[in-house]
Amino acid sequence: MKTLVPRAMLWMALAAGCGPVGESAAPAEAATGQVTRAIEDDNGLTPNGLAFNGLAFNGLAFNGLAFNGLAFNGLSSPQFASWFQQHPSESNDFMKYLVRCAVPEGQTRSYTLGSTTYEWPGSLGLAPGWANGAAATLEEQQVVSACLAALTNKYGRSVLLSVQGTNARGVRIPTTSGELADFPLREACFFGNLFTGEGLFVGNDQIMLRGNQTSLRACALMGKKECEPLVHVGSCHEFCQHDATGTYFARCTRGGISYHALSTRLRPQEIYICGDGRCQFPETCARNNASPHCKQDCGTCD
Repeated sequence: MKTLVPRAMLWMALAAGCGPVGESAAPAEAATGQVTRAIEDDNGLTPNGLAFNGLAFNGLAFNGLAFNGLAFNGLSSPQFASWFQQHPSESNDFMKYLVRCAVPEGQTRSYTLGSTTYEWPGSLGLAPGWANGAAATLEEQQVVSACLAALTNKYGRSVLLSVQGTNARGVRIPTTSGELADFPLREACFFGNLFTGEGLFVGNDQIMLRGNQTSLRACALMGKKECEPLVHVGSCHEFCQHDATGTYFARCTRGGISYHALSTRLRPQEIYICGDGRCQFPETCARNNASPHCKQDCGTCD
């Protein structure tokens, strides 16, 4: 993970497996002297890995990390050790993204198993209390869950995203008007609670793929079943409420439960047009391509 430029966006993507209105009100600029960040993440955690580790993580919800926090006591607890040691590789991937969502930039969390030390850098700091060793509050559970959902990528390719919303205490993720202009496509809303097993949900904001379009962001834009445990709920506007500026969805309600939500924005170049003469993944050769519009871009299969 590397810091690219001092702008207020999280650029992340998770790898995939088999199988988050108008903007007449200008958002607040980052405060003078405030450190903002842009991060391009490597791919790692799959939707399957999210599902597996989510189910395993539920067993820790109030006996392990959720109770002891993401500080020394939590990571040294017998419950965490038992969970991590069952599948170290998958658990390492899950913790990498969990820490990046929950812990502030400039801090790291580490765990040693035998001769191997795993180290995970923080980034967004969405759960400040939990990151400092307190039990995870309901708001922290929800916003970290939304963050993990927002970073899920079906195809395992890096995508530049602008993540909008607040941390568990209502502090805005630093942003600028320039960032919103660079990422004009309002993609999706994400919400849920991985800790309690209530589910993870995604909805469309202002864009949805047409028949001649493809994107690496299929989990958000198309509602693929291969992206489970993410459940596509349709339009964000049916379930969610904007913040006071109309910039992002602040809360979403499903099953009578109100969730702390996050929203995502894309650059126009992340939507690919079939038939433009360029073969761009996930477009494929003719025999393997479900869309007739894309066959001419990638030619015939060998």
